[in-house]
Amino acid sequence: MRNGIHPEYYETKIVCACGNVIPTRSTKKEIRVEICSHCHPFYTGKQKLVDSEGRVERFKRRYAKHEQNAESDAPS
Repeated sequence: MRNGIHPEYYETKIVCACGNVIPTRSTKKEIRVEICSHCHPFYTGKQKLVDSEGRVERFKRRYAKHEQNAESDAPS
């Protein structure tokens, strides 16, 4: 490694808006984030599927019709 070209590397704390603190190492001394793995809906299991235009229902109806046609075409 060449001297004088690399940034300083610090012990860092990542602080979430929910209060969670994650220790790590970075070139920044402190990092603040709005969402972490403890409060994000995907990781907490509270994620909701937003379907404002009924696309999921339309897909389910279409897929159900396709499954019925496949079952009726199958040899007995």
